[in-house]
Amino acid sequence: MSRPSRGPASAGGPRDARLPPFRRLRIYAFDPSASLQLQTAVVNTATVTLRWEELEPGPVGEYIEVVDVDPSSGGFYEPVDLDDRTLLVQDGLPPSDGNPKFHQQMVFAVAMVTIRNFERALGRKILWAAKPWDWTTQNSVDRYVQRLRIYPHALREPNAYYSPVKVALLFGYFRASRSNPGRNLPGGTIFTCLSHDVVAHETAHAILDGMHRRFIEPSNVDALAFHEAFADIVALFQHFTLPEAVRQQIGQLRGDLGRNSLLSGLATQFGEAIGHYGALRDAIDEVDPETGLPDPTALDRTTEPHERGAILVAAVFDAFVSIYRSRVADLLRLATGTGERFPESDLHPDLLSRLTNEATKTAGHVLRMCIRALDYLPPVDMNFGDYLRALVTADTDLIADDVRGYRIALVEAFRRRGIYPKDCRSLSVDGLVWSRPDETIEIGWLAEEAFSYVADRRAIFEAIEERCKGLKEWLWDHAELSHDSIRAMGLWLGKDAPKTVRRSRERQLPAFEVQSVRVANRMGPDGEQEQQVIIEITQERRGYRDPEDQKRIEEKGRVQGVKADFTFRGGATLVVDLRTREVRYCISKDIASDERLSEQRRFRFGAKGEALGATYFGVARRTEPFAFLHRML
Repeated sequence: MSRPSRGPASAGGPRDARLPPFRRLRIYAFDPSASLQLQTAVVNTATVTLRWEELEPGPVGEYIEVVDVDPSSGGFYEPVDLDDRTLLVQDGLPPSDGNPKFHQQMVFAVAMVTIRNFERALGRKILWAAKPWDWTTQNSVDRYVQRLRIYPHALREPNAYYSPVKVALLFGYFRASRSNPGRNLPGGTIFTCLSHDVVAHETAHAILDGMHRRFIEPSNVDALAFHEAFADIVALFQHFTLPEAVRQQIGQLRGDLGRNSLLSGLATQFGEAIGHYGALRDAIDEVDPETGLPDPTALDRTTEPHERGAILVAAVFDAFVSIYRSRVADLLRLATGTGERFPESDLHPDLLSRLTNEATKTAGHVLRMCIRALDYLPPVDMNFGDYLRALVTADTDLIADDVRGYRIALVEAFRRRGIYPKDCRSLSVDGLVWSRPDETIEIGWLAEEAFSYVADRRAIFEAIEERCKGLKEWLWDHAELSHDSIRAMGLWLGKDAPKTVRRSRERQLPAFEVQSVRVANRMGPDGEQEQQVIIEITQERRGYRDPEDQKRIEEKGRVQGVKADFTFRGGATLVVDLRTREVRYCISKDIASDERLSEQRRFRFGAKGEALGATYFGVARRTEPFAFLHRML
């Protein structure tokens, strides 16, 4: 069968009317282990609908390139051709843990679903992390990365991770435990690329790294934990994009999503195969049997990234369950006579359909809230409290009336787990919204710059690069004239800046980096469009382990033989109304904050904990080689 040539449709232009609007592909709703139980086997085969694009064998598309090589054996698996007509008419290959071509289809389909969820929430196309700046050639190298590479069989290890160096996802395979294999065959082969949760989790890592390059830096105890927690949140709520699986689980739970289930667990097969007796992680945390509340002091005692991140995941899932219960209270009153109690017998099919609809709708809204909040975070040194404020602000910005109490539910869930933001007068929703800048931030460049719509992802990347360059030049040229605005952004560009702030050799002024100038077009539930420009600017300061060295160098400048021990960063995220060019929010971390510098010094060089240890099911650091494995156990 001849194919139409690749045209504007795959590049972001008008769609060819001869081509179908969608492609349907079959996947595992959870992982292969769910097909080994009679109750879940019938719903474990799910079909997802993706926007149509022509694919090369691999599959290779606009966003994703699947490369199926096994480095341990040196072998290559034949790539699947999803544009083959025999696969097009049957929604791709049927799920199979023994067919490498289905493995390729699985990682591609789940990654694309994750990408679409981000694009719908953010109101723009996602971009992968750019190649590092080549200082030797002054950026003559092409920094644009079009495709995320996915290796379904990259490791013979019980592991999976995102590599920022390669801008790639690497999935491992391993033998199940012989003593405690769960539902798996003792010693059988487990493929992490067949877990919906693992694939969505790693794809979320890659997208987050493309948006916030500094979030991978361990500047505080929450930093790496947030990367893991956020990826888990995305994987968790993507369970609810598969209605048949949700319907089956709600029927089994009799509507009560506050109980442990496949919907609340993450990577069940993975966890069982390594002897965990259940899911690798679960979104429902332990509660005090007397009070029914979680331990609010657990956060103070927890430093390992996955364990600390699990507290944040539990808070978000708890808020989701609270919102879901409030939305179905009327249905429960009709069924049981009270809006607090779920039925004790099997659900009526009509009630089951209504509960499923409310669960998927609520989960979709919470997932979009969590993703949109990424644009309202400081560009460096963020913490869980910052994320709560970002969640509340992003939702308030788009949806004025919180009739369902989404924001209150989040605040309550965070408070119950001891997650509090700094510098807030109260935990009221109004008190948590990021405040408008105290100083009027005037950036004349914004009035001069044209933000026209661009569809092609490479063109978007190049436009961002040019805008970053233009804004940087403008800020340097107006550093003295706009001193108050610069300080309001947590930056210091004048000659009187602390001596440890890194200088530009070219200008002999404090250096800084405009990391991104992104355009977002979001649509609220009332149909009103919110058009914004999200600007991120950061600055570096040399940090020293010994406070006396820090003080001495701040007074005298560089001291021979004394080298910096770490990099301390400051900066701001500016949320700008595109229509008025007004800076609505300035979310900053002050480069001149000695308090924050001391906190970071204590975190890095205080009592040795496990916060900076290797992790498993996560992100490899940029400085580490391709094959480096992070472990959790």
